[in-house]
Amino acid sequence: MSEFNIKTNDEILSNAQSGDNVQMEIAIEKYRPFVELAALKYKDSPLEYEDIIQEGMIGLLAAIKSYDSKKGASFKTYAKICIDNSIQTALRKFNRQKDIPAQNFIEYQEEELPFQNGAASAEDIVIAQESVSLLTKVLHENLSDFENEVLRLHIVGCSYNEIAKRLCKTPKAIDNALQRVRKKLTGISL
Repeated sequence: MSEFNIKTNDEILSNAQSGDNVQMEIAIEKYRPFVELAALKYKDSPLEYEDIIQEGMIGLLAAIKSYDSKKGASFKTYAKICIDNSIQTALRKFNRQKDIPAQNFIEYQEEELPFQNGAASAEDIVIAQESVSLLTKVLHENLSDFENEVLRLHIVGCSYNEIAKRLCKTPKAIDNALQRVRKKLTGISL
């Protein structure tokens, strides 16, 4: 007769907290329904359902990593609170960003570059090429393929709706991607 090694919930969580990736995956799969249930409560929110699920999963991971059974609460109760808090925090952050006054945005002003009027020196051309190469490298290192494509289409003048149509996404997903791009590129110096 072979003995099966069935772990209790506390053992799974303890092993996951200790860095056991297999046990972490088991815990995530076991409690993912809590995330999906919590996300349903926010289906009419301004965030996309996938974004809400992602925020809930962040809450679940935090719950798994920080749960302490000695504090008296069951993991289910603790996880539900962490998941809900994570989603609510994301919604508050989203609502704060949409309320930023228009005067806080800086208008793009086109500068005339020395080579735009045909008087480019070899040095100007080399510097411009190096700058473009460096910018391309920074974008590739910091943005996902999807974010790079959204940014490229936005730069060439496509509207959110046009980008969404080309990439088979919703305009909200495009807006989310551009918001992530702005956050990632803030503070990066070339």
